[in-house]
Amino acid sequence: MATPLRIISSMATKQLLADLVAQYSRLSGQAVDIESVGGVDAAKRVQAGEAFDVVILASNAIDQLTQAGKVVAGSRTDLVKSGVAVAVQAGAPHPDISSEEGVRQAVLSAGSLSYSTGPSGVALVKQFERWGIADQIKDRIVQAPPGVPVGSLVAKGEVELGFQQLSELIHLQGIDVVGPLPPAVQVTTIFSAGLATASQQPQAVRAFLEFLVSDQTENAKRANGMEPA
Repeated sequence: MATPLRIISSMATKQLLADLVAQYSRLSGQAVDIESVGGVDAAKRVQAGEAFDVVILASNAIDQLTQAGKVVAGSRTDLVKSGVAVAVQAGAPHPDISSEEGVRQAVLSAGSLSYSTGPSGVALVKQFERWGIADQIKDRIVQAPPGVPVGSLVAKGEVELGFQQLSELIHLQGIDVVGPLPPAVQVTTIFSAGLATASQQPQAVRAFLEFLVSDQTENAKRANGMEPA
């Protein structure tokens, strides 16, 4: 039996990777162990020298880990494009988010709102600053801890309006996904995989990475609210 490949990923790709790993293991017989945590924590663990075979994070994080010598140069493999959606508690009124102004008004009207600690959250903070409302809403923001889905706070009624990757919202109970952010303010993140320099199984990793971008993974990517990269 081959040694399992050890993978660390951010939460945004957790369900997608669970689906793809099950598919790959059936096809190849290769065992794969995957751990999905907050993206910031995942990057810190790789930086600290924890041994993984594959790292799957936002593309800029993979680039930073490559520069730090933790991911093999040239191994970055872009997997999916992932957009941000808006959620409210199940049964709550749906704000109009069909336009940039609609989203701005929904944010201003919300008693509380939340976004992730990942790249989409960073981009939203900048958007609020561009709109000139950052100071106005700062006391209403409930920051989801790393690894805690924003949607879970929405489902429990702790947050009125939640912003997160669609892939992290669509499988949650207790929320309504209002829809994706409109194109003018959409935050698109590319999630990529890289071969960790600590890996002792580079050939097995490269075979797995080839599978992750093959046509047979497209349906799973779309079913999880993402587009092939």
